[in-house]
Amino acid sequence: MKTKHAILLSVAVLGMAAIPTAHAGFFFFGGPRVAVVVQAPPPPVVVVTAPAPYYPAPDSTVVVVSQPPAPYAEVIPASPGPAYVWVGGFWNWNNSRWIWVRGHWGSRPYPHAAWVTGHWDNYQGRGYHFVPGHWR
Repeated sequence: MKTKHAILLSVAVLGMAAIPTAHAGFFFFGGPRVAVVVQAPPPPVVVVTAPAPYYPAPDSTVVVVSQPPAPYAEVIPASPGPAYVWVGGFWNWNNSRWIWVRGHWGSRPYPHAAWVTGHWDNYQGRGYHFVPGHWR
């Protein structure tokens, strides 16, 4: 608003009419046509930095040198129904530490299906790799 008043004042001092009419971002004043462009200051620059996500290729094997912790003793809530099976939790490696992924009740994909829980297995003596859980 200060910019608008300063422009009006400077136009009035120059002897032109001080009654502006706005049109498409320009102010036109009486007398000789003078276009004054009024622009807002640029928005502040916000820089957000985060580590790049790690997505291994589908055919690669992630090997973790540190041994995973012992399985967490989960408290299993009551089943929502007879068609559900407990899908046990597992330790997940997030590139810097182990994080427990809680288990949940899963719906069987077909009658009498059983869930085989995922686990970490020794990988060629170089560390541990995750064997995903699956329906059997």
